Amino acid sequence: MIMNFEEVKKLVPQRYPFLFIDKVVELEEGKKIVCLKNVSGNEPYFVGHFPEYAIMPGALTLEALAQASIILFKKSFKQNDNPDAVFLLASVKANFLKPIFPGDQLSLEINVEKVISNAAMVKGVAKVGENTVAKASFTFATSDKTSLG
Repeated sequence: MIMNFEEVKKLVPQRYPFLFIDKVVELEEGKKIVCLKNVSGNEPYFVGHFPEYAIMPGALTLEALAQASIILFKKSFKQNDNPDAVFLLASVKANFLKPIFPGDQLSLEINVEKVISNAAMVKGVAKVGENTVAKASFTFATSDKTSLG
């Protein structure tokens, strides 16, 4: 299943300047998703990270992987159709292997490890071309935002 940017916006709660998925190029419900993020030199974070040598912050690479996870789970598990559902990150283990620069296209792949009711464990890999730039494991849960107070 391929999804364009407009379809992505319907599933991911984040908006500019914090939306980091441009397109879904592959989706196996309940198993795997592959998304693309085109890294532009016009991204607002490059003003400060770093003015003389622009590098995409690692935390934003993790955010892109997390957003890919949201899309996968909203398309795979219908209980996540709840408009009041929020995704709460419980645990992250990450390795950053290479920097990401303006002009790069990130391929973001998420694979489901385990799903339990309203929680999941996933593994993600971010690549530029054939080069792995980051790896991460996430544990997260969904909750109704009205119950968060």
